[in-house]
Amino acid sequence: MEVNFWSGNEACAEGAAAVGCTFFAGYPVSPSTDIARRMAKRMPEAGGVFLQMEDEIASLCACLGASWAGAKSMTAASGPGFSHMLEGIGFGIMTETPVVIVNVQCAGPAMGQATRPAQGDVQQARWGAHGDYQIIAVSPSSVQEMYDLTIEAFNLSEKFRVPVIILADEAIGRLRENVSTKKKFAIINRSKRLNVPPFGAGNPATIAPMPPLGSGQNLLVTGSTHDEYGFRKATDAHAHAKLLDRLQSKISSNTKEIIKTEYTFAKDADTLLISYGASARSCVAAANLAAERGYKVGFLRLITLWPFPDEIVARAASASKKVIVVEMNKGQIAREVVRASKSDVECISRTDGELIMPDEILNKII
Repeated sequence: MEVNFWSGNEACAEGAAAVGCTFFAGYPVSPSTDIARRMAKRMPEAGGVFLQMEDEIASLCACLGASWAGAKSMTAASGPGFSHMLEGIGFGIMTETPVVIVNVQCAGPAMGQATRPAQGDVQQARWGAHGDYQIIAVSPSSVQEMYDLTIEAFNLSEKFRVPVIILADEAIGRLRENVSTKKKFAIINRSKRLNVPPFGAGNPATIAPMPPLGSGQNLLVTGSTHDEYGFRKATDAHAHAKLLDRLQSKISSNTKEIIKTEYTFAKDADTLLISYGASARSCVAAANLAAERGYKVGFLRLITLWPFPDEIVARAASASKKVIVVEMNKGQIAREVVRASKSDVECISRTDGELIMPDEILNKII
């Protein structure tokens, strides 16, 4: 095991290199630029390719193409750059293309405060592409998790053939902390088996193999409605319903494997804090301060934001008298907590580009 002193952005790039990423395409935009800078160094060292593209949608589309050529690929953006990618994200979902997309969030809308922290892209990550679909998004709250969750994002993307989003934020992306790296860890690689329908057949929860272009498989890759062999069926109602059911089922049927959360502090808490990303760090400090004053506080940290951990949130909320959601937006996850738990929820939010301080949370607890 090695210990390195990295920023979150650097740890993300190193996690990608460690898990076997060999293609990165991106466009520099604060506060994610350090990921591209690091990948420009690491990709040639790994025998891979780094491309600086003309914009973010081109970056993602290049990654989708590289993935169909057999590479593990990643891109990174912030703010409006992530918005540029949404059409490409929809294409990646429809074509079941593994790719990792890092969004180091900053305060918006538009260019907003490009160097200040925020968590305002949470709902966009889930619903930004049009149509009905499922997606996976994870939220790191430390530099160590920027490394670990990047590896996890690649593994989930490869296993379920879906774009996976790392919803980081400026505070974590630019924070520096010690990061422990292991020489051996689980690495999942997609199945490349030939002569099997590459877009699923039979059980809708089954993940089809993805042989690369040039492998001898007759591949048809289209963003239009298609059958299990990729043949375009844009006016076929049955084919469309069947395809969407499968795109949903392969995620919704495996939520126990995908979803990660962390519950800490009092099990019999009167007050439950729920948070994620950089805001979670302030919740830990606030819960400690409250415990010193004799208050029973529980803290549920959401590591996986999408698919949303409905059952876990509902169970934790039902055991507490007061539920407080802490996030740097106007209550995007708070609405999900209300929906999942049917509880009254208080929200501590900031949208001024400043971190939420532990004292703000403590004042709500006491």
